[in-house]
Amino acid sequence: MQFLGESLAGCWVVALITFVGYVLRFDSASVGFLLLLDAVSVAILCGFWQATIVSILACACLDYFFYQPVLTFGVSDPRDWVALGAFEISALVVSRVSSREQRSSLEATLNRTAMEQLYELSRSTLLINLHHPPGPQLTQLIHHIFEVEAVAIYDDSSGQCDMAGAWEKDEMELAKECFLVRTEGMDAMTQTTRRQLRSGPSVVGALAIRGKIDPLVADALASLAAITLDRSVSFEKENRIEAAHQAERLRAAVLDSLAHAFKTPLTAIHTANAGLSEVGPLNPAQKQLVSLVEQESSELSQLSSKLLQTAKLDAEEVNLEKDEIVVAELVSKVLEKHSAYLESREVEVAVADPDLTIRGDGELLSTALTQFLDNAAKYSFKNTVIKIEARESHSEVLISVHNFGPAIPIFDRERIFQRFYRSEGSKQQAAGTGIGLSTVKMAADAHKGHVWVISDADEGTTFFLALPQNGRKRQ
Repeated sequence: MQFLGESLAGCWVVALITFVGYVLRFDSASVGFLLLLDAVSVAILCGFWQATIVSILACACLDYFFYQPVLTFGVSDPRDWVALGAFEISALVVSRVSSREQRSSLEATLNRTAMEQLYELSRSTLLINLHHPPGPQLTQLIHHIFEVEAVAIYDDSSGQCDMAGAWEKDEMELAKECFLVRTEGMDAMTQTTRRQLRSGPSVVGALAIRGKIDPLVADALASLAAITLDRSVSFEKENRIEAAHQAERLRAAVLDSLAHAFKTPLTAIHTANAGLSEVGPLNPAQKQLVSLVEQESSELSQLSSKLLQTAKLDAEEVNLEKDEIVVAELVSKVLEKHSAYLESREVEVAVADPDLTIRGDGELLSTALTQFLDNAAKYSFKNTVIKIEARESHSEVLISVHNFGPAIPIFDRERIFQRFYRSEGSKQQAAGTGIGLSTVKMAADAHKGHVWVISDADEGTTFFLALPQNGRKRQ
């Protein structure tokens, strides 16, 4: 109907030009020019085929009313064929140029619209609430901004497939299938476009869109969706880390407060217990109770001191003294001072160089070595040897404590240096708080060193403390 209407309009113009030209007795050249102008106008506005109909009618009117003999058809006249050819060539060339320009203009308009929509979507994705899942928000944004029939996004991190718009029942899993099968493309019959969402080399989800959309725009949408999902995952990780840090700071503050609070009553208990022996002669049972109170109060006092020291290390309040320390003397003092930890265990000491020195805080390093020895005594088999070694390794001084006991599972060998963590096997074997090894790690970090452990059921367990060799050998 549109084709017929456009052709009739052009034909009416031809009839009008012919009538006016015939009545006013225009010559054939003037009328031919006006008719050619009409054909060109129809070619520009309507197209080649409409201009062809108008051209044939114009040639017929020109021949019948303006070429001699007038009011007769003489198609054999060469002028008719020249006029018709001129009309047709003009219609063809002009319609093609016009069509190309119209397509270019339409493409430019579509591209500009797509860029504006992509800009609006990118701006909106920056404003989405990352405290909530991004999938439902993204699908609604794409559906609203691009005015497509339906949108679906599968997020691999959550395993959820979120949808907006009207999907058929058998199309609910399109996005998930695209992710699982790793296929992309467009179904021309249903006008459904599928794209994988990639973050670097990894595929993090999939996007399905039903509706007319340019493939390049679909690629851009997939990139924006992947970036948003990646931002959501990063935001969630940051929140978890921050929550863990806050919980750790709160726990450290509580322990610090408790350690301070314990000091006063422990001092009173220790003083009162010491005064009991001055009251008068005690029978064996009473002496045993006094000794038990003394031992346990000393243990609590040391634990409180350890908690205070750990809190200070965690808060970075410790000031390292950086004294020159002879490694052999450090080991000897620790063994002498804390022989109670070792009970009747045999200890072997192997210091490769008796003059080897390091620079550091003697109290902190003594605490770290004491904790290694305490750990070895607790978790080693009876009648086995504990061995302490110290040697120079490249630019570091390496101190190790070895014992024979149950092997530490490989997945626990880093976690045991975290505060309050205890592996399942150690909980049944010996009492503990999970604080000691974390203190060793923080002491090593304060000295710019590091700690680790190797453990094997046949070879035993060895804890290592590596410290930068900032010292020198004694002269």
